[in-house]
Amino acid sequence: MCGRGWRFYEWPGQRAPCRVIYLLQWLHYKRRFHPIYRATFVPKRPAGIPVTLPLDARSGATLQRQVYDGLRAAILAGRLRPGIRLPSTRSLAADLAVARNTVTAAFGQLVAEGYAEARVGAGTVVARALPDDLTKVAARLALDNGTGPARNRPRISRRGRSLSAARVCCDFPTRGPLAAGCPALDQVPLDLWGRLAMRVGRRLGRELLGHGDPAGYPPLRKAIAQYVAVSRGVRCADEQIVVTSGSQQALFVASQVLLDPDDVAWVEDPAYPGTVNALRAAGARLVPIPVDAEGIDVRFGEERRPAPRVVAVTPSHQYPLGVTMTLARRLELLRVARRARAWVLEDDYDSEFRYSSRPIPALQGLDQDGRVIYLGTFSKTLFPALRLGYAVVPADLVHPFTAVRSVLDVHSPVLEQAVLAEFITAGYFERHLRRMRTLYAERQQVLLEEARRHLAGLLELAPSGAGLQCVGWLAPGLDDQIAARAAAAHDVDVTPVSRFALGRFSRPGVLLSFGAFEPRQIRAGVQRLADALRDLRDGGFADEVTAGRKPEPTPHRKSASA
Repeated sequence: MCGRGWRFYEWPGQRAPCRVIYLLQWLHYKRRFHPIYRATFVPKRPAGIPVTLPLDARSGATLQRQVYDGLRAAILAGRLRPGIRLPSTRSLAADLAVARNTVTAAFGQLVAEGYAEARVGAGTVVARALPDDLTKVAARLALDNGTGPARNRPRISRRGRSLSAARVCCDFPTRGPLAAGCPALDQVPLDLWGRLAMRVGRRLGRELLGHGDPAGYPPLRKAIAQYVAVSRGVRCADEQIVVTSGSQQALFVASQVLLDPDDVAWVEDPAYPGTVNALRAAGARLVPIPVDAEGIDVRFGEERRPAPRVVAVTPSHQYPLGVTMTLARRLELLRVARRARAWVLEDDYDSEFRYSSRPIPALQGLDQDGRVIYLGTFSKTLFPALRLGYAVVPADLVHPFTAVRSVLDVHSPVLEQAVLAEFITAGYFERHLRRMRTLYAERQQVLLEEARRHLAGLLELAPSGAGLQCVGWLAPGLDDQIAARAAAAHDVDVTPVSRFALGRFSRPGVLLSFGAFEPRQIRAGVQRLADALRDLRDGGFADEVTAGRKPEPTPHRKSASA
């Protein structure tokens, strides 16, 4: 605005002559001109991160010196990182209630000494390259200011030390070919997901901005209840669904609700690390039970191990061995749990992807006593970053589960829950599962064919009836931990089965995943794995691998597999 009702008009890239400006102003004032072009607005640069500095007027140092010292200390300590824009002198002076000249002088000293850089049109930023001697100053400042570890601090708790030693369940991000733990992210219907998010946002609006139900978004709970009832034979009402931030949180909540410290928990051996971590966090005494061709060996546990308070199993697709628990073994497990008055945790993490036979109904659907807690996740069926899972709990446990779940993070994000509910109820989820089931079956077939062609005599790979990975049993004389390190030297990531064992696991094997990789990646990965295993069998780089160092692959084999 210029004067009363007068506007200056500007076309992008050029300024009109003065006479034209005056004419446009007069026409606008007489309401005879409606401009087609509007003034273009360029967004302002960020004003910089607000900085809090302790200033003491009673100190012997000047305010300029205190501002300089505070900013310098923040830069050296890493609180103000290289490249970050400092606040403007005007805004910082207003925040600190000092004169602008004081801040300007402090900034000038920082620039002169190399701590900051003044850029035309961009303000003052922290210098991207600090001299080497400044790093030594930073370490000395940390000791002087007490920010380093104090010698007389108390130790963390026993529980904290135990959890600190927990094994991470997955790698970030997904690594090289054949690495386990991730679905085919390139097949996620992101465009459809985005359209559903916009539709849900327009329909619900501000309803999505407040706190949600700790047990989960009601339409999502209803959709999950209907889905598991039809696809997995789970018997439940909508109110028995508790939405969690992934199945790992469901395992943690269940362990906290069902276990007291030093209670006995039967665990499959080998077992999923997330289950082991959750049970240990609750203070449980873990009792490993071996797994045979029919699933967890219930009779072995009943005859040789103390009675459990909780039995944790993956009956539909045992992790990591891939065994499906037979119906007879499931009924036997329920009988033992009834006699021991024990709870059963059923982790059904990827039963949607079954290739060779019809899925066996969930253990929860066979339970007549309300002692099975059924756990599911959308990390494998959709994508891990969604962080949504669920627990199907007996009606009398809904309140304690919801209360403990709310202690952790109150509730899962409401928008993601609403979009997922729409995705399921509109039929997109079932369509996505059918498509992915076909895709994964094709990728597993590629893996099996390549293994027969390149790994004969080195690794015995049996087809998996479900899931996203196969178990390959190594030839006699090969150690799976060493084999995994040798494969890593050839840019292939396989997981040793012994890593999941609670005791000593006698048969060496590795997990090979096919879910997240295209056929060309699977073929290249199998060829590289064959090169690594041949080198290992022939004694190549044995000393390096045994010593725990990353082995150097044989040059000609590396080039042949590229």
